[in-house]
Amino acid sequence: MIESLKYIPQPKATNEELAGHFTDLAPPLNARQAAIESSRCLYCYDAPCTRICPTGIDVASFIRNIHEKNVNGAAVTILQQNILGGSCSRVCPTEILCEDACVRNHDAEGQPVKIGLLQRFALDNAALEGHPFQRAASTGKKVAVVGAGPAGLSCAHRLAMLGNDVVIFEAHEKSGGLNEYGIAKYKLTDNFAQKEVDFLLGIGGIEVRHGQKLGQNVHLKDLHAQYDAVFLGLGLGASRALGLTGEDAPGLMAAVDYIAELRQADDLAKLPVPRRAIVIGAGNTAIDMAVQIQRLGAEEVTMVYRRGFDAMSATHHEQDIAKANQVRMLTWAQPQQVLLDEAGRVRGMRFERTALDGTRMIGTGLTFELTADAIFKAIGQAMEPAALADPLAAMLKRDGDKIHVDDGFRTVLPGIYAGGDCVSLGQDLTVQAVEHGKRAAMAIHSDIQAKKGAA
Repeated sequence: MIESLKYIPQPKATNEELAGHFTDLAPPLNARQAAIESSRCLYCYDAPCTRICPTGIDVASFIRNIHEKNVNGAAVTILQQNILGGSCSRVCPTEILCEDACVRNHDAEGQPVKIGLLQRFALDNAALEGHPFQRAASTGKKVAVVGAGPAGLSCAHRLAMLGNDVVIFEAHEKSGGLNEYGIAKYKLTDNFAQKEVDFLLGIGGIEVRHGQKLGQNVHLKDLHAQYDAVFLGLGLGASRALGLTGEDAPGLMAAVDYIAELRQADDLAKLPVPRRAIVIGAGNTAIDMAVQIQRLGAEEVTMVYRRGFDAMSATHHEQDIAKANQVRMLTWAQPQQVLLDEAGRVRGMRFERTALDGTRMIGTGLTFELTADAIFKAIGQAMEPAALADPLAAMLKRDGDKIHVDDGFRTVLPGIYAGGDCVSLGQDLTVQAVEHGKRAAMAIHSDIQAKKGAA
């Protein structure tokens, strides 16, 4: 039970009925559909889809393999650049990356090749005998990776492939990070995140230790002393505060916490579901929260954002998902006050209308109230305070919650690297985190070998 919402009733529907609301958002292609779709690819020289892919997947090559019925070849081509290509094919915002760059998207046809679905087809239907990559000869070196999310897992896999031994320290009971705990249930179904983790670990040479949290029972100074290098794939696990009185009242909680409970729930019918809900924010997490609470049976779900639709970090595709699920979307309004009932529980929120004064957003002084049984904040993530409580970690150069790194993902502390959402390079996307981990692993391996040669 979610403590903050323990007084809110459970859904009227059964677990089986609710599970039917969380099937695949985008059903996979069958073999005939994949054959037809792959034939649409023009196999461009210097393909723009590959150039814009954060992990540099050779898109034209894997699609040609599908067209030639070489599904295994297509899968290996993808995995060479993105070992988490299965989850990325489901959650990556292809509409603003490869499919947006597709030349088919800009001709008279105006319909890009369905690259994301073709990538999923290749990886879901490959019949690989064992792990597709073999480990290099042992380097005798051992690297610590903090965090078993996309960045940490990608880094660990590439390091292991290069012959290094890796120990991953993960705070949660399961590996996968955002893929396991933070993605909408209808995007990654059928326990896919864990299946992908199991596949990745199949390369060998990687040990995962769960229940290990940096700043509590794991300390950076110890890892730095005991391992040849340390990679920090910390993510941003804490939710930002609204800064309003009553923010800790029953009925107001972080959207990511509810999503994590939903994804781990064995019985969806036991989740608390408010009749009326407000979601504060305009990113993918806000959309995921609003759509899922609607699908669980909420009668009225309202997303509220302080700017306009064009300023939302959620893509137009994600916004369309919200609209298709009857989520009400209000723009140009910012939270002003949490409204509480006689028992001190959330009964709604007061908002102030906003406007632009040139390029600066201002409050207009006009207010309105929305009634709600629960409020979910999705206004961005922050670093877990305990993560940087370690004396050595406190020495990392940061800009707010973002750790400064160079092009090789090296921090200012020798032997310590970082990547994923906790650094300032690139976008906060799963596919970007995978690339960070991969590139950091190459830098770590190169630095370790150079140090070994110098010795």
